[in-house]
Amino acid sequence: MRPIIYSDAPAPAPPSLIRHPYSLTEFSSASPKQANDSALQFKLQRQQLDDFHQNFWFDSNTRFEAAKQAVLAGLPSSATAITKEQTLSEFYKQWYLQEAARTDKYTMEWRRRNLVLIQLGARVELKKFATHVYELLSFSKSN
Repeated sequence: MRPIIYSDAPAPAPPSLIRHPYSLTEFSSASPKQANDSALQFKLQRQQLDDFHQNFWFDSNTRFEAAKQAVLAGLPSSATAITKEQTLSEFYKQWYLQEAARTDKYTMEWRRRNLVLIQLGARVELKKFATHVYELLSFSKSN
């Protein structure tokens, strides 16, 4: 899978000899509008969801390719193309059946996390909208 590049993520910190458990650039002294907890929580949960997704599929694809290569390695060198196709067809069927419960569990968890993320994103956007409306009303009263 391709890496995800976030346009709103802070730039990576320069290399340091001191190891720190957090990215210190993440906690900049931004304006109060930008530094609300929901927005930071949204960004962190979005990255966690993407990592969860990436890790699941990387592991699944790695195991799939290793199992597929093991099946192909088990065929005699004199195996015909039709024999290879039939063997792979059976392998794909067995892989699907074997992985169904794991994939279903992943899918349910991904959907749950995604729904939470959508709700949090909506809350962040609603706060931005409310702040914008408040600023517009405050500006019009001062004129």
